Amino acid sequence: MNQQSPARRRHLMDPNAPRKAPDPKDLERLQRVQRRVMSVLLVTTVLHLSVGLVIAADHVDEDRLDARIGLNVIATAFMVGGIAATLLINHRSWKSPWLLLGLLPGIVGIWWTVL
Repeated sequence: MNQQSPARRRHLMDPNAPRKAPDPKDLERLQRVQRRVMSVLLVTTVLHLSVGLVIAADHVDEDRLDARIGLNVIATAFMVGGIAATLLINHRSWKSPWLLLGLLPGIVGIWWTVL
């Protein structure tokens, strides 16, 4: 009888041939990409939330000026917070001129809903 050892399956762990340790440069590149993806997801989500709050402010009764302004202020706060969080995710200082971009939903919202 011809007894051969069964073919080793490649998808299983082989204790005789452990995996190579990952290269630190590759891990650094992977982490950079992960941070960028998280940043894009965060800014996109917060932007949609802010725009939704501005649209909600537009649907509030016209005699409730306080509610309109309040929703626009909340939209601005969320956007500024989202930009600050994005800066922190990317290991940058949260004190940045980019935070001024967070004022945009509030300015546009006040112009659209109040003025």
